[in-house]
Amino acid sequence: MSTQTKHLDSTDEMLCTIDEPGGHANFFCGPGAKFAVIAHNGSDPQKLFEQDAYSAAQSFVQGQFSIRGDIYEAIRFFTSRPHSRLRDLWITLAVRFERVNVLAHLGSRDAAADNIRFHYDRSNDFYRQFLDSRMQYSAAHFSRPDQPLEEAQIDKLDGICRRLNLRSGDTLLDIGCGWGGLVVHAAERYGVRARGCTLSRDQLKFATEAIRNRGLEHRVAVDIVDYRDVTGRFDKIASVGMFEHVGQHRLPGYFKKVNELLKPGGLFLNRGLIRAEGVEDDAETLFIQKSVFPGGELVHLADVIREGENAGLEPIEMHDTRKHYARTCRDWVTRLQQNAKACRTIAGEATYRTWLLYLAASALNLEDGCTGSTEVLFEKRAAAC
Repeated sequence: MSTQTKHLDSTDEMLCTIDEPGGHANFFCGPGAKFAVIAHNGSDPQKLFEQDAYSAAQSFVQGQFSIRGDIYEAIRFFTSRPHSRLRDLWITLAVRFERVNVLAHLGSRDAAADNIRFHYDRSNDFYRQFLDSRMQYSAAHFSRPDQPLEEAQIDKLDGICRRLNLRSGDTLLDIGCGWGGLVVHAAERYGVRARGCTLSRDQLKFATEAIRNRGLEHRVAVDIVDYRDVTGRFDKIASVGMFEHVGQHRLPGYFKKVNELLKPGGLFLNRGLIRAEGVEDDAETLFIQKSVFPGGELVHLADVIREGENAGLEPIEMHDTRKHYARTCRDWVTRLQQNAKACRTIAGEATYRTWLLYLAASALNLEDGCTGSTEVLFEKRAAAC
């Protein structure tokens, strides 16, 4: 193997040319040699690391380069690179255009279903490669440094059930129930009658099998239905990791619907990702909107509280889950990397790379406080104020 090395600057970054079987690849060593970038198919590494975060992410997903070593350091490196003000303007306009496109489909159930299926219907086997056995796709609750993800996810479910004060015979609705972990757990451990709604066919299949395998068909049901079309009245309602799909402009209708479904004095637990005040849309926002969560939008905590109160729901308890979510994302990244070969076989190279990048970047944003994760417990007022 022959190597040519050229120093780029004083930060210990190096550009190398390495002859490999089947051709040669360009190799870039990051600061402190914590990571390395290998450019493929004749790509110019000089151009790769001069790209903005969005373009670099697209290049990574398309297989123009690979990352060896610490993926978190690589993401920090690419997101911190200076780029032109013209490029900043283009990204800002692109994000706004994407939002206008989303707003144009606000009332469309079909568009909402398509967006959900774009993310979740990648194959249950793919999600099994990095989630726990119950397929929990939200922040676990870690009570000790060495706690396994499987155990921490059960602790999360127990905590939700306790804060909802679930009792035998209660009726529970889980809006955006995912693979059914909460409704199954609540029925088994707390004796409730539970209903879950999802728009994902793959999630419905997994949840239905879990319900049947545990003999809970008489107490638990999961349906494919938009939450706006759910009918009935419930003692308790949960929404875990779902309202990120709702967005700013749909929050009033979201909370109004919850209020209609909740019995007077009932409890509603709303848990999910939020955006820190002062954080603006950027290249990462555009990547997520285009490649990960089409139609999704993070809102501020103040928006959640205000719209909940406007709908007649009183916030009575709040828990910050940001650090728990950051660790959860790091556990998922580790599992993805450990099962990389299976992930590529099941879902394809592009999907594997997209989720690896998305989850690693999410961990960093949560650790840095740019993204938050909060659980708010509401109570429905018995009478209007």
